[in-house]
Amino acid sequence: MNDSNDRPPQILPRDGSATIAYRRLDGKPPGVMFLSGFMSDMQGTKALEVERYCRAAGRAFVRFDYQGHGESSGDFADGTIGSWAEDAVAVLDACTEGPQVLIGSSMGGWIMLLAALARPDRVAGLIGIAAAPDFTEDLMWDRFDAERRETLERDGVYYEPSEYGDEPYTITRKLIEDGRSHLLLRRPIALHCPVRLLHGMRDDSVPWMTTSRIAEKILSEDVRIFLVKDGDHRLSRDQDIARLKVTLDDLLGELDERGVF
Repeated sequence: MNDSNDRPPQILPRDGSATIAYRRLDGKPPGVMFLSGFMSDMQGTKALEVERYCRAAGRAFVRFDYQGHGESSGDFADGTIGSWAEDAVAVLDACTEGPQVLIGSSMGGWIMLLAALARPDRVAGLIGIAAAPDFTEDLMWDRFDAERRETLERDGVYYEPSEYGDEPYTITRKLIEDGRSHLLLRRPIALHCPVRLLHGMRDDSVPWMTTSRIAEKILSEDVRIFLVKDGDHRLSRDQDIARLKVTLDDLLGELDERGVF
């Protein structure tokens, strides 16, 4: 089997009738958990490639869909940063064992940091790929013109055209307001594990300077930034995937040497 798509996803029950779909590989610790981006899901190139790496290395791995995404239940428009962070912590608690390296792509980088703050004893390391903490405020609300703000206030939702597909981004007033309860870059981030941050300098969605802000705010002394001068937001080219795998391999090697398991 090339990946865990060869079988149906496993299902994690949540409150009421809600469910989170996930796919898991058993293997040695520290395990790896992948957190996808805004309106993305666990079928993305990076998630699948990290799974293949972990399968070959005999490493435990989990990928999942937030509620309102992919194969999980729920309506995307009902989701918020807080609810998706709760989904991530639920998966971390119920679907993984021992220390984990969290890999967060774009919005998943924000969720990754929130999950690590909620479960610092479970997180052995972090890898952000164009990580986008605070994007609902810094990259949405602060950049919206009066017309878009009025639409959100009046209708409760605004549909932003997406350069990554035909389906527009669904941006709700609830998403913006909830995001303000989870902003991280306004104060120190009390995380002390190793952190690796990859970012493309031609990223038109999340400025690469965001990565510098994350590195500055995280209290850990073991933080390394990898800037890709010709890299875009997705960092999904062959060379980008290779760089991600090397970064993960190096971090896991360092954790193995320290006996973090």
